[in-house]
Amino acid sequence: MNNEETYHEEDPYEPVPGKHNEPPLEQPIRQSPRKQKLILQNLKAVGQTTTAAPVESRIHTMIIIGQIEGHLILPPKNKTTKYEHIIPQLIAIEQNPNIKGLLVILNTVGGDVEAGLAIAEMLESLSKATVSLVLGGGHSIGVPISVSTDYSFIAETATMTIHPLRLTGLVIGVPQTYEYLDKMQDRVIKFVTSHSKISEEKYRELMFRTGELVRDVGTVLVGRDAVNVGLIDEVGGISQAIKKLNELIELKIPPRGKEPQ
Repeated sequence: MNNEETYHEEDPYEPVPGKHNEPPLEQPIRQSPRKQKLILQNLKAVGQTTTAAPVESRIHTMIIIGQIEGHLILPPKNKTTKYEHIIPQLIAIEQNPNIKGLLVILNTVGGDVEAGLAIAEMLESLSKATVSLVLGGGHSIGVPISVSTDYSFIAETATMTIHPLRLTGLVIGVPQTYEYLDKMQDRVIKFVTSHSKISEEKYRELMFRTGELVRDVGTVLVGRDAVNVGLIDEVGGISQAIKKLNELIELKIPPRGKEPQ
């Protein structure tokens, strides 16, 4: 008589005679040091341990938030966007053939005039399709940045403050100082009016309007108001901005077999 040996896989949760019928302790999942480091980085950066899976995209997103920092370093407690960080990114975007479009999201109180103009001038000169979206606020020098793209959007409740240039710190009270300030202001006005549908007369009128801002001159435009005066192209959000950017990308991509002009 042949004794056939049989093997039965034991279920760890099935009672087995002669054994302590206790479920095994759950073993901790071991993670590599690299994965643990990535989880900690995500937790520090975005407040959660996981992020959306990366997807191959022809659109690059650039965020301009807080105060635009220029030649002077702002206090550490200030949330800033440094123009010396933005400009190299824009150069890399221009040189990257895989990037076809750039979405610029703004939520800024303004900042250094020359730094903001430098960013706006770089955006305006890109060969890629560009779209801007103002969320929350795009104030002061954020206005030229928002209009420097091919098309601009603003959220329904977002605001834009238009006001004259201001100087901080020590000012030499001579006529040349005020002439320099006036020329700087003209640079901003000409850039905005040449990259939007608003006229120079209307923009100056909004800039020097009294009675709307307490102890100051200027105008606050909310959402559709910015569109109605011709400063921003359309009221919309993320979905509209991405849809428009994809349309602009298709217009800029030459037909197969043809070189761009």
